[in-house]
Amino acid sequence: MTGPLVIAIDGPSAAGKGTLARRLATHFGLPHLDTGLLYRVVGLRSHRTGRPPAEIAAGLDVPDLTDPELRTDAAGQQASKVAILPDVRANLLNFQRKFASQASGAVLDGRDVGTVICPEAPVKLFVTASSEARAERRYQELRERGVDTIKPRVLAEMAERDRRDSERAAAPLRAAPDAFLLDTSDMDADAAFAAALAFIERKGFRSSGP
Repeated sequence: MTGPLVIAIDGPSAAGKGTLARRLATHFGLPHLDTGLLYRVVGLRSHRTGRPPAEIAAGLDVPDLTDPELRTDAAGQQASKVAILPDVRANLLNFQRKFASQASGAVLDGRDVGTVICPEAPVKLFVTASSEARAERRYQELRERGVDTIKPRVLAEMAERDRRDSERAAAPLRAAPDAFLLDTSDMDADAAFAAALAFIERKGFRSSGP
């Protein structure tokens, strides 16, 4: 296969797309962008400062994505709120497309990478899992971080975020028609990686490493 390898990975939260994206980026030696962090930065900064989300989105750069608080559930909830705003999405579009256009290729994961950001990407994956499996993963993750919560609350918050992401007018969460559907409900990270890698290799791409 000729041309740069651009891997577009979409899916709901806690389906495993971030872990998969990082492993694929390492395997193929590609830069990786978690596009959800962009919305987390915008949501958190707008919440903290009261500045318009679109204004914040217009001035973001890669170093802005290193704040540890971006990985918290609170940041995720704020991200989902600003992600429904068309002007925010428009202001972040060029940033994401520029990242994807690197000569080396790239791996991007999010919720509209294969449908809006990189519709021409040669490899598209849609990573999903049952609500119960995703809630259990998020619950265990929160417990490991010392966050006091209960499974019903985690499931309810996840359902609300899924609703916002799938029903928003601007770039709703959905699989691209030509995306490879990867259901990780009964998979661990190694199995998900193996399935994704097999699909990518069937498309004609191979790692240049050992």
